[in-house]
Amino acid sequence: VQLVESGGGSVQAGGSLRLSCATSGYHFSSCDMGWFRQTAGQERALVSSLSMHGTPFYIDSVKGRFTITKDKDKNTLHLQMNSLKPGDTAMYYCVAGLWPITGVRDAVYWGQGTQVTVS
Repeated sequence: VQLVESGGGSVQAGGSLRLSCATSGYHFSSCDMGWFRQTAGQERALVSSLSMHGTPFYIDSVKGRFTITKDKDKNTLHLQMNSLKPGDTAMYYCVAGLWPITGVRDAVYWGQGTQVTVS
């Protein structure tokens, strides 16, 4: 199983980024997926998840700004991030799991991460 993130970068506050996670090696539609983020000295924290049935979840601080979607034709997960804030600065990780993702323990597969910096 491979998860490869892309789309991170540096933006000014109020800007937008779209993270992508290209997947391979498993049945894309059979897994719950999500995005975690981590800052220096902090544990990885769930940002958003998408169940295999298409039900999204967002933490309160990103509701209305972030949108998680899945492109089944391309086996790719996306996270559209709008109205970015300095507090969104972190390494973002794509994850896949075999059941609903509510925390680190539910994430079976991890990507290598992509850095998002908001100034």
